[in-house]
Amino acid sequence: MNALTMPVPDPTIIARRDSIVAGLRAILPGEQVITSEAERRAYETDALTAYRTLPLAVVLPKSTGEVAAVLSYLQAVKVPVVPRAAGTSLAGGALPLADSVVVGTSKLSQVLDVNFRDRTARVQAGVTNITITHAVEHGGFFYAPDPSSQLACTIAGNIGMNSGGAHCLKYGVTTNNLLGVTMVLMDGTVLEIGGEYFDSPGYDFLGLTTGSEGQFGIITEAVVRIIPKPEGARPVLLGFASSAAAGVCVAAIIAAGILPVAIEYMDKIAIEISEAFTSAGYPLDVEALLIVEVEGAEAEIALQLERIIAIARHSGAMHVREAANAVDALAIWKGRKAAFGATGRISDYICMDGTIPTGQLPNVLLRITEICSGMGLRVSNIFHAGDGNLHPLILFDVNDPNELAKAEKAGEDILKLCVEVGGCLTGEHGVGIEKRDLMRFQFEEHELVQQARIKRVFDRDWLLNPGKVFPLDLQLPEAAL
Repeated sequence: MNALTMPVPDPTIIARRDSIVAGLRAILPGEQVITSEAERRAYETDALTAYRTLPLAVVLPKSTGEVAAVLSYLQAVKVPVVPRAAGTSLAGGALPLADSVVVGTSKLSQVLDVNFRDRTARVQAGVTNITITHAVEHGGFFYAPDPSSQLACTIAGNIGMNSGGAHCLKYGVTTNNLLGVTMVLMDGTVLEIGGEYFDSPGYDFLGLTTGSEGQFGIITEAVVRIIPKPEGARPVLLGFASSAAAGVCVAAIIAAGILPVAIEYMDKIAIEISEAFTSAGYPLDVEALLIVEVEGAEAEIALQLERIIAIARHSGAMHVREAANAVDALAIWKGRKAAFGATGRISDYICMDGTIPTGQLPNVLLRITEICSGMGLRVSNIFHAGDGNLHPLILFDVNDPNELAKAEKAGEDILKLCVEVGGCLTGEHGVGIEKRDLMRFQFEEHELVQQARIKRVFDRDWLLNPGKVFPLDLQLPEAAL
């Protein structure tokens, strides 16, 4: 990953900035078109803050029709577009270029319909993740995907990156909870894919669209599944003397056929950082923590926790804290939910997002530590252990170019390790620019070309989210496209 390898901006587009902005203002009211340098500065980066570029302009449409009009115009004048939701992407998925217009979805923020009978909700794509649960919880329902950034991240970004969260072990990630989308193509065409039903005829365009990282179009609305809240839920906090022992415990729980709603992992550095920030009551004399939550009727919860605790003790658990009540349960989760933000208070970091077979956890956790310590860097491991979705936070000083280079190399080696043990480059953060140049480590050249052909079907001029996902030197046989 290197900022210098981003596509070179087209100077002819930059020279036409005034006329392009005038065209945008003819479509949208003035306050929805952002042009001043100070205001554009807020859109120069996403959560991968080591890289920044000021966009040509920013527009904030309020409806599907406005998105369609904007994209149709930008297609006509051949200006690149960077879709942007809440800007929480950790892989650089929303980084702009100097010749691009950022099309933000933040003003598409309405819950349009809730259907308890059919267990669906229709929302605009700028609605935050947690807002869906708030909109349906009075009826005894919730929206299952719960990324750690769920207070800020929106459905548009969740769909773009196929986000998951702590409870994805049982309920799945975004694609498992998405029924339909309204998507605007680059030429202004509006597509309705799927709908308020649990399966749809024909090709699975919904599955194709989910996780497509803004390469095909801009999502403006979504139909999602809502799920009845369980009768009860309770977590247990398990502490271990080593990360390897915690990894063995995770693999043993899965192998035993138990399906917790979540299994979350934190190592010693993460524990100390989170505890200093939240005072959640985490033990400081352990090397690794697991948070395992189960749900159901009280008898079912008790039986599952009994089995899990027995497995944990057999795996070497030296600390066991079962939540005694709702307040205690919230405290156990508080430290985990605040871990990323707490880490940002003390250090810059790059958050990786590889996925591995759960049986490889003990080996991979040891190798991650070796990779980072070998470069003189610290790493804080916080991740969804139940489905093998790793989130190592590599700590570094962003003002030190040497440390940034080391952090990037460590991240690259960790992702390659994930692929080598049978996993993949990304679980829920997407490819963005972070993993773009590693795509050849995961895919053969003909596989990348086939993916690029699919993009060309939706975006013939390659104007949507340039510089993301595909290696910049990928050779596309025009005749085959």
